[in-house]
Formats: sequence, structure tokens, C-alpha cells
Amino acid sequence: MFGYGQRAECIMSNHENVTDLEEVVRSLGEAGRRLSEIDATEGAAGNLSVCVRGSVRPHPEFVHSEIIELPLPVPDIAGATLVVSGSGSRLRDIREDPTACLGCLEVQAGGITAKLRYSARRNFARLTSEFNSHLGVHYDHGVRAGVEFHAVVHGQPRRLTYLSHVAEYQNTDYLNQRLLRWQPEAIVNLPEGLAIVPFIVPGSLELMHANVRALRECKVAIWSKHGLMARSSSSVMSAVDLVEYVETAAVYECLDLSLGQRAQGLTSAEIRAICSAYDIKQNIF
Repeated sequence: MFGYGQRAECIMSNHENVTDLEEVVRSLGEAGRRLSEIDATEGAAGNLSVCVRGSVRPHPEFVHSEIIELPLPVPDIAGATLVVSGSGSRLRDIREDPTACLGCLEVQAGGITAKLRYSARRNFARLTSEFNSHLGVHYDHGVRAGVEFHAVVHGQPRRLTYLSHVAEYQNTDYLNQRLLRWQPEAIVNLPEGLAIVPFIVPGSLELMHANVRALRECKVAIWSKHGLMARSSSSVMSAVDLVEYVETAAVYECLDLSLGQRAQGLTSAEIRAICSAYDIKQNIF
């Protein structure tokens, strides 16, 4: 069902798709490392999660447990398993010490509570403060699109975050036309464009609801003055790739601004030619 490199977390066992949580944990470590490499997660900023519906192979180190209340009811994904980064955990540390930085949630019947499984190495008091936004997006796509695997990443890439402080770049049309003109890969991977969420207090219910709406049709939502959130139904590294595409576009944009906007970038006609050649449907250019 899933090609190699798309959902490496999924393995075959007893003629069923079974997700190996050790592989999920490994992939989250690789994602945290890459986000750190591209300066998208200073200090303990940034957070990651994966939601799996269906059979899982448990992680041998998540041996302790407690029941926690979920930030919103998610009855339609009862039985789902989520692996989530802990509040205050550095994403760059997940690769070297994953079970210290991650918790494993099993959504209980009714979707009001979950069993949080964790290791003896746990170094966080609670899950990421943005967990409500993660859970809201997982739930929305699990119910609306029926996805069985979903990954969400939040980071604060420097140039993109800087641009989100500039008034012009808080306009959706302007932002998309300025950023998606720098590489052919941008429109191919983000044909629906980038959504924009106005500045809202981090961790709030208001941000959660706005973020869910923004990511309903788009794969990346820019959180004004705060960074971005990206999602993927194939792998966590695919979500990180989207962050990297957007930040690379922001690097070109900032370079162009610093040099007096001398570069043309891809023209609308050139982008439409790319889309025609690759059968990409888009309404931005």
C-alpha cells in the first residue's frame, strides 16, 4: 500500500499493516535533527507528532503509563496511537535520546482521555504546549480524509519567521506569489499554496481552531510572527521536506530584498509551463 520512502514506519506482519513504533521514534529523531540543521528549532522551540490508526508494534521502552485528559474530544479516532514530543525537549536531542523526549498516547474509548506511555528516561512534565494544535489537525484529517497515518511538525525557521513579521507578507496572495517563484520544486510540492494564520497566542484554543482550518486544504500554515506548521500523510520527513522548501524560498526572498530586489524569479508564465508539464493543478499564478 505504501511505497518505500513514503511510509517507512509501516511493515507487514501476519498479512496486516502493522506500524512499528520503534521506526516511528527513529523517524522523529531524524526529523528533529534536520529541523535543527536548518535553524528551525532554536533551544526547545518546535514540536513533532505522528498519529497512527490501526495496529502498532509497541516500543519496548514505553513501559510506564498514566491516564491524561485530552485537550479536545476525539471520539472518532479512539484506539489511535500518537507519538508526541515533550514540552521543553530539544528536537535535536530526540535522535540520541528518543524515549527521554517523546511520549506515546493511546486514545481511549470515547476520545476524552488517553493512556500516556513513557519510559523511565522521560525528561518532560507534560507534552508539548502546542499539542492541541497537533491533535486537532490529526483528528480533522483522520475524520474528514480517513488517513491512517499522519505527521505534523511545528518549527520556527528564521527567514520565513522574519518575513511573517512584515505586513505585506501577512497577505496570502502576496506571500505565495513572492515565495513560490524561486524554485520549480516549490509549486510542484505546494500547488495549493501556503495558508496564513494571523498572530494568535501560542498554545491557545483560538490558535488550534485557526490552524485546523488553515491546514484543511493546505499542507503548510504560516503562523504569523511564530513560525509554521506542516503536515504529511506519508511520513514525518515529508513534512520536514515541506518546511525546508518554504524556508529555502524565504532565504531567496530575503537575499533578493537585501540586494535591492534585482532578481526576477520564475515568471508566472514559466510556473504555468512547469505545472502544465507535470499536470499540477494550482490557482496561484
